[in-house]
Amino acid sequence: MSSPEPQVRAARNPRSPSAGRGPVVAVTGAASGTGDLLTRRLAASDEVRRVVAIDERRGECAEAQWHVLDVRDPAIAEKLRGADVVVHLALDLDLETDPAARTAYNVRGTQTVLTAAAAAGVHRVVLCTSAMVYGALPDNDIPLSEDAELRATAEATGVGDLLEIERLARRAPRAHPGLHVTVVRPAVLVGGTDTALTRYFESPRLLVVAGSRPAWQFCHVEDLVSALEYAALEKVEGDFAVGCDGWLEQEDVEQLSGIRRMELPSAVALGAAARLHRIGLTPSPAGDLAYTMHPWVVSVGRLHDAGWRPAWTNEEVLAALLEEAAGRHTVAGRRLGAKDAIAPAAAGATVALLGTAALVRRARRRRGL
Repeated sequence: MSSPEPQVRAARNPRSPSAGRGPVVAVTGAASGTGDLLTRRLAASDEVRRVVAIDERRGECAEAQWHVLDVRDPAIAEKLRGADVVVHLALDLDLETDPAARTAYNVRGTQTVLTAAAAAGVHRVVLCTSAMVYGALPDNDIPLSEDAELRATAEATGVGDLLEIERLARRAPRAHPGLHVTVVRPAVLVGGTDTALTRYFESPRLLVVAGSRPAWQFCHVEDLVSALEYAALEKVEGDFAVGCDGWLEQEDVEQLSGIRRMELPSAVALGAAARLHRIGLTPSPAGDLAYTMHPWVVSVGRLHDAGWRPAWTNEEVLAALLEEAAGRHTVAGRRLGAKDAIAPAAAGATVALLGTAALVRRARRRRGL
């Protein structure tokens, strides 16, 4: 897909003819990506009275009431006055952002929105993190319960920020009685996104760590938007996960994608990833590899109980991801452009990874494996 903002399919959720009697919903990060799609969807809904859109620039949805400001600005409290629900989507999870700056923006922004919402008399705040907070571990159940312990560590890109946001979500109702917080946790998000997990499918070979058992569950951004609408309209109770039904095994992914695997021992793969990241050749730390090694498939039971169903299957989302990835080339997590393909840093990452694989194959041949 060439467009980063896909057209939304017809939603599989009920609509009520109660125009003008629904909640006022504020959306942060409303000018682009998921925030833009949600703003448009809510503005077109008969169940929403008014949409307040907040971002650092004005977006394209003319039906929304726009406020241009940084979500870390305490003045946001005045802009939220009169809103019933806030959906906070102003997060920076860009692989290329300085980690310290990214954390400062994400954590301070969430803190400010929660405090401002309480001060403005908002009833509910909806936060969006990721199913990555459950952690990718070899002993995970498949699927994980939505109430499973959050066992992730801060070793993968942005996961430390998401865990801190989860902590703020748990603390906010105690600090601000009367404020309800809902956390939405999507599986591998696809649709105009750029993450270490989507870049995995831009590689000439799919890196598979020997002895691992990956299981892939995707979430198309359109399904995330419809799930966020459910949360904003309070059609679902409690924190919940969102994604396609079921999952794909690694063999299924390889067959559907047509991309062959490159298998490396765990110590070699993790060691090489750590070294490449440490010397600045790749944006992804070694912790990102865990999410391609171990399962972190989640149940979407709460949404199902509320009557929601995904519009996309895992197979369809993978096909969409591969279409988006067409023409892109990523090695060891670093995306190579036309100029980058001959840049020393990119070449270094390629040589390091492929050289490591060659050394492993040579060692195996010497041992007769």
